[in-house]
This record gives sequence, structure tokens and C-alpha cells, in this order.
Amino acid sequence: MRVVLWRVMLAPLTTLRALRLQRLSRYPFDLENAWRQARMYCAPDEVEYLFQRYVQEAEARRPES
Repeated sequence: MRVVLWRVMLAPLTTLRALRLQRLSRYPFDLENAWRQARMYCAPDEVEYLFQRYVQEAEARRPES
């Protein structure tokens, strides 16, 4: 299953908040970042986990030197 579908099934309120953030944003805002921001608002105790995930994804995108 796709990540978006899992999020809708497991955290529908967070997903709705993320879609609202994305729609009301002045600048282009992808759903992934909107979902993370909504999740930080709903569950501030997960901030460390979300930050670690962001660091892992950033390292994976970085080209090897």
C-alpha cells in the first residue's frame, strides 16, 4: 500500500489537517511536509522521531562524494 493510504487509514484527523495546511498555504507545500507539520501539532512528543526521519531522508537524497 502507498504511504498516503496508510496515513489516511491510521491517522485520518492528521491527514485532514495536513490537507488543510497544504490548501491554505501561500507557497507550494507538498503533502509529506504538511503531514509532518500537522503531526507535530497533534503529537508534539513525536517531534524527535519525525526529525530523525527527515535527517535519514536528507542523507539518502544527498549524492555521494
